[in-house]
Amino acid sequence: MRVVIAEDHALLRYGLTRLLDAFEFDVVAAVDNGPELLPALITHKPEVAIIDVRLPPTFTDEGLQAAIAARTEIPGLPVLMLSQHVEPLYARELLATPNGGVGYLLKDRVSNVDDFVDAVRRVAAGGTAMDPEVITQLFARREPLAVLTAREREVLGEIAQGRSNAAVAAKLGITEKAVSKHINNILTKLHMPPSDDDNRRVLAVLAYLNA
Repeated sequence: MRVVIAEDHALLRYGLTRLLDAFEFDVVAAVDNGPELLPALITHKPEVAIIDVRLPPTFTDEGLQAAIAARTEIPGLPVLMLSQHVEPLYARELLATPNGGVGYLLKDRVSNVDDFVDAVRRVAAGGTAMDPEVITQLFARREPLAVLTAREREVLGEIAQGRSNAAVAAKLGITEKAVSKHINNILTKLHMPPSDDDNRRVLAVLAYLNA
């Protein structure tokens, strides 16, 4: 699986490269600034891009803007963003781009290698990988979520992280049938028709939360 990395910290960039190599990913480019990122994405057309939101030269949103521009050139390009902080505005802009896997993880909260590699693979496959803290911030920005019950909010938070119905059921200690019922209720209350496509369902919910 071809990967492009954009990270300005040399040790982290090197560490990510070595880590992904160990799990049989093919890191085709590892850049440390915004101007080099977009050409690398367009040239290599990776199966997933792992990108820091803030890159040189201005350390604002170069990584994000390159990711959005690349998705214009390569529709559906899977993107996993990494950041030091929860930045809901950046999450909203990324989620606004149609199609393709998407993730937003906080560097300081990535403590398990297997979980991180699973997140990379999930995004590459068209799924989602959202840090719970990012999701919490998105929840706080949407008053309409007041229509959801406490349990429905829990379920929404779990599926937004990319978990399957079975995984949500195991995490919350309820049945898969109950999870399915909660999801249907959530989509109905948020005025979203249920969908058999799990990824489209999760992306729709995230897009609504961050609208």
